[in-house]
Amino acid sequence: MLRTKFVKAGDWRTLESFWNSKATAFFKAPEGAKVKIRYGDGWIFGYDRQKQTLDGETYKKLTVGNWSIVYARIQISVLRDTNVSYDIYPGSVSVMSPSAPF
Repeated sequence: MLRTKFVKAGDWRTLESFWNSKATAFFKAPEGAKVKIRYGDGWIFGYDRQKQTLDGETYKKLTVGNWSIVYARIQISVLRDTNVSYDIYPGSVSVMSPSAPF
């Protein structure tokens, strides 16, 4: 499912939240933005996984796995206020690339 959200520049912003569920997401742009999976319920007991920097040319894949039983978020940090498009698939999927280019 292709989604577009407006994201303000600055700290990490949550795009999607998960509780005891799995998902796969693909990102491509904006160039220089950083994406990650944040597991845990807060800053004290949380940890980051799969941190990647977008280059605007290749797709970056993030997968929310079994650790979402404690709580998981797909987050992004952008350099300037912008719209961010990404493709997300719920559940346990083996998707290797987005279904349609974006």
